[in-house]
Amino acid sequence: MKIVLQRVKKAVVEVKGQQISSISKGLLLFLGIAKNDGEEQLNWLAKKIIGLRIFEDEDGKMNRSIIDISGEILLISQFTLCADCKKGRRPSFDKAALPKLAEKYYLQFADKLNEFGIKPQLGVFGAEMEIDLVNDGPVTIILER
Repeated sequence: MKIVLQRVKKAVVEVKGQQISSISKGLLLFLGIAKNDGEEQLNWLAKKIIGLRIFEDEDGKMNRSIIDISGEILLISQFTLCADCKKGRRPSFDKAALPKLAEKYYLQFADKLNEFGIKPQLGVFGAEMEIDLVNDGPVTIILER
């Protein structure tokens, strides 16, 4: 599993011109699920994200977690994170999980975040989505397990 995490002041996801979800201060997570991923990766990443101290404290140091600031999460599935670009000029997506399995883990990941105290807002699995966001920092981190 791979996650691109962005600290945001706000983020909105639209499908076909309709707003699906939005958050204010928090994290925008792009989640890529590979064929060999499982619950071990899912649990580790959810716990890591919830505890990651990347929000500023009163001294301007990154010392607070998403829980500490009562932040929000927007979770977007993104199979293109599993792209292999080593050969040629066209990415291969052979390593990406098949849609049925990926959707299962996407929803389980959302449930796991909820168990840790934050109910994420979701995109639409498999849909063409437009994401509008305001980066905070910017802070962008790639997590992989």
